[in-house]
Amino acid sequence: MEPIGRRWIYLIVAVIAVVGIQTLVFRAEAPRKVPYSELIAAIREGRAVEAEIRASEVVAKLKPPGGPEAKADKVDTVVATRIPGVEENELLKELDQHKVKYEGQIEETAWWQPLLFGWVLPLAFIGVIWWLLMRRMGKRGGPLSFGKSKVKIYDQSRSDKVTFEDVAGVDEAEAELVEVVDFLRNPARYQALGARFPKGVLLVGPPGTGKTLLARAVAGEAGVHFFSISGSDFVEMFVGVGAARVRDLFEQAKSRAPCIVFIDEIDAIGKSRAGAAVMAGNDEREQTLNQLLAEMDGFAPGAGVIIMAATNQPEVLDPALVRAGRFDRRILVDRPDVKGRAAILAVHARKLKLANVDLDVIARRTPGMVGADLAAILNEAALAAARRGVKEIHQRDVEEAIDRIQLGLEQRGRAMLDEEKRRVAYHEGGHALVALSVSHADPVHRVSIIPRSIGALGHTLQLPTDERYLLTRPELLDRLAVIMGGRAAEEIACADISTGAHDDLARATELARQMVTRFGMSEKLGAQTFGRSLGSRFLDPRMAHEDRNYSEETARAIDAEVHQLLEDQLGRARALLRDRRDMLEVIAQRLLAEETLDRDALMEIVGDVRPYPVATGERPPVRASEA
Repeated sequence: MEPIGRRWIYLIVAVIAVVGIQTLVFRAEAPRKVPYSELIAAIREGRAVEAEIRASEVVAKLKPPGGPEAKADKVDTVVATRIPGVEENELLKELDQHKVKYEGQIEETAWWQPLLFGWVLPLAFIGVIWWLLMRRMGKRGGPLSFGKSKVKIYDQSRSDKVTFEDVAGVDEAEAELVEVVDFLRNPARYQALGARFPKGVLLVGPPGTGKTLLARAVAGEAGVHFFSISGSDFVEMFVGVGAARVRDLFEQAKSRAPCIVFIDEIDAIGKSRAGAAVMAGNDEREQTLNQLLAEMDGFAPGAGVIIMAATNQPEVLDPALVRAGRFDRRILVDRPDVKGRAAILAVHARKLKLANVDLDVIARRTPGMVGADLAAILNEAALAAARRGVKEIHQRDVEEAIDRIQLGLEQRGRAMLDEEKRRVAYHEGGHALVALSVSHADPVHRVSIIPRSIGALGHTLQLPTDERYLLTRPELLDRLAVIMGGRAAEEIACADISTGAHDDLARATELARQMVTRFGMSEKLGAQTFGRSLGSRFLDPRMAHEDRNYSEETARAIDAEVHQLLEDQLGRARALLRDRRDMLEVIAQRLLAEETLDRDALMEIVGDVRPYPVATGERPPVRASEA
């Protein structure tokens, strides 16, 4: 609600409160009502002090009974109703005879006063309060606006309109949407050929990949109005509201055609209706979906209204919604590759002051991140540069931002025991040395023993040189060996193990289980998969459930294969670190002294070493310089 309206409400409430308090506190005490005969008797007894004669009553001040010694300051105000037919002169004679002061009051009331104070002002006050309340409720989606859609309309004459120049990393999706732009610009070209353009375009992809931005870019390129609304904005607790809002949305869209109607998170109202009849709470959502289907069928293909929607759960959508004739096209907006991430960083970097920042390195450091994540990294880098008091963003600021988002804040002040710090140094050194010694590991970028706020006491950072879409069995085995390198180093250098490897063990176990159950990389179980994932491919796979379609005997065989894989790679890492114990000692001592080592420092220690063999039990080759 606007501040002016709120102030009016506060003012009116304050005035009412003040008047009420004044009425309760300062109002005069009402006179005591007595019979007319009692008043005449008091006058004749000489107890009357003064009197006021009115049209229908007499108000008098009487001394208390008690004779002449009664004090005159103790008076009682009484009122008596005059008896019809009694002459006023007789009352006056009584007052004159007993020497009572009296006066008269003529009560004249204009004809408009009762009307004004009795009806007009109270009704006007109630009307003002009602208007303010309804105005406030209407802006918040109150009962007067239930049937109105909460759509946001973007006029492309605005200075902040979005075009394809503001979108990067989704070249394939952009190429498919160029045809939508051409149709909105030149619909007659398609109508002349008798072509029916798709009514709906469904954008599918993980959260943060830029589905909404891409839809706005289509509207900006075509120069048409853009209607944006979330799927949850349709549904309320009252039945029929969602359907009314769908009708209102399409009426507005048709009146402003050509335009684009974008429904974000359409799965909020478009989930499959199979089994929904059992749940009474789904009636409103089902009515909303039915109205949406009817509206999409109701307008002609050449009406100039394109429906675009976004979801990260396409599996749950109702088949009637995604059939041909409604959402005809499904466009994948996937996570960007390394080139796409570099392009996205370049788009976000336009508004920033960068100094010698290598965006390609940043792109390689952020595998799996989407556009929203990359925008957050550059914003954190700008904040880091501002904290340092510099006028430009440097590479160290972006690196710090990535570490802050991925690993948490540095906690140099955390007090660690010397033995704990030594154990962490060997643990991280084991990861780094194994990664530098195997054939298929990603290059080590940095190793550190500085604690982080997310609970990590150190980290070993690897940067992939290329974007990988397929991994071979030797590559996965090398990854397992690198993960197990920390635990193996603790066994060798500290003569015992600790809880520091719990996250490594969890990741290694999950990877080994995927190799056995998903990738068919078990020699014993063969080329088959076990279990069926019930989660969405675009959401976090850790939140997905699994349909177990195998027997208990097979489950035991899977556990045995996973156990064997982990033991083999742990033994391989253990053998590698024993043979290169001198390198492990140097890395650990340098970490204890410097806390962080970059790739150049590590390569200075390790030198040119040949890769360690995949099979366990083989002796590693010596350095190339010693061969």
